[in-house]
Amino acid sequence: MADPKGFMTVGRALPGRRPIDVRIRDWREVYEDFPAGALEAQASRCMDCGIPFCHQGCPLGNLIPEWNDLVYRHDWEQAIERLHATNNFPEFTGRLCPAPCETACVLGINSDPVTIKRVEVEIIDRAWAEGWVRPRPPAVRTGKRAAVVGSGPAGLAAAQQLTRAGHDVVVYERADRIGGLLRYGIPEFKMEKRHLDRRIAQMRAEGTEFRTSVNVGVDITADELRARYDAVVLAGGATAWRDLPVPGRELGGIYQAMEYLPPANRAQEGDFAESPISARGKHVVVIGGGDTGADCLGTAIRQGAASITQLEIMPRPPESRPDSQPWPTYPMLYKMESAHEELTDLGGERVYAISTREFVGDEHGNVTALRLVGVEGPQTGFTPIPGTEREIPAQLVALAMGFVGPQHEGLLDRLGLEYDPRGNVARDKHYKTSIDGVFVAGDMGRGQSLIVWAIAEGRAAAAAVDTWLTGHTTLPSPIPPTARPIA
Repeated sequence: MADPKGFMTVGRALPGRRPIDVRIRDWREVYEDFPAGALEAQASRCMDCGIPFCHQGCPLGNLIPEWNDLVYRHDWEQAIERLHATNNFPEFTGRLCPAPCETACVLGINSDPVTIKRVEVEIIDRAWAEGWVRPRPPAVRTGKRAAVVGSGPAGLAAAQQLTRAGHDVVVYERADRIGGLLRYGIPEFKMEKRHLDRRIAQMRAEGTEFRTSVNVGVDITADELRARYDAVVLAGGATAWRDLPVPGRELGGIYQAMEYLPPANRAQEGDFAESPISARGKHVVVIGGGDTGADCLGTAIRQGAASITQLEIMPRPPESRPDSQPWPTYPMLYKMESAHEELTDLGGERVYAISTREFVGDEHGNVTALRLVGVEGPQTGFTPIPGTEREIPAQLVALAMGFVGPQHEGLLDRLGLEYDPRGNVARDKHYKTSIDGVFVAGDMGRGQSLIVWAIAEGRAAAAAVDTWLTGHTTLPSPIPPTARPIA
């Protein structure tokens, strides 16, 4: 145990965010450095519980009490070894995961939970700075070939595990750069892409091969893929987005979040001087109150929007855990992410219990306004409230309402795969699809979920593939595919 009295003597603390008027002028990550010694104090708050429920909250099975104790004792090199034992990419999860481990922290029953996520980030950042993260190429090659389709967190995790098991692994990505949503969906202010680039460099040094700008199912057929490789892992994500079919949806200026965010990220990669879909000088409306909606907010703010409004059909969540979502489950709470903080500072609005009834356009076919109505729900089916109709200006609308599953047309249909009742790729308890030698991991098999579930499934699927190819495996398998996310 780090410090037997740490949770009683030290309060929860997080690093500060850079001043709003400074950070919205660039695309760098928003957090400042943690003062020396502050992190060790935060790690000392870990109670080393007899039953660490943070493990229940984390699909990866991160050894949280162990590396908290090691950080408190200043044994940073051993801390990264324990962290890497369960998580291939802690620099991703530490920045992007909503931390279900923290909501499951035993200390959180009647106090503020341990800052697990921040400790994780500091461990991996220290490890990179000290040169402790090195390539781990396999000692022996099996001669087996495996293809991984998709280079998001699930695909990268599966590829790294299979490469380290000795297989020849090729990762196919239809975009021009590796990373999937990590590359083009996550804004730079949430995760600078240098973290992704150096991890890809490590994987290349280990022997993983990457092929970009390849649309599997078109540029290489399903039959060719199966003929070239002994096993195939499908990790293309849940890319079929949820739409808003109301009058005026065909107007110009209305984009899905994954149409709006990628060119903004490409501008940061140097592909454009400015995104071709820019919010500069426009009245912007973001429909959807989740993390992707917050990404759109922060992007529009940095592009210089004239005004921004965020709409959410659900009622405003409570600020503390409701009785209906008891510990250690993941509660749906009102969040104040960095983008929300910026929105409030700039005079923007977050509107809850509101529904879009119509998009209004001009004579040129471009959106100019949204007609809205307040709603009661969700128990009543989001019934409109008479007398709450109103109209707000909008010259750019971003739809950030989530995803309904994987894209069926193309590779999946051509493979002849079976689907589950939710439209995801059907699989058994070993991540095997209905086609022999084809496996599925991440959102393509479980539906839209968290980054920790994607990495955990990538690791588990790699263990299943290794077993299928060789008859045994030493790779860890953190979760069964039938497990459901708590968030």
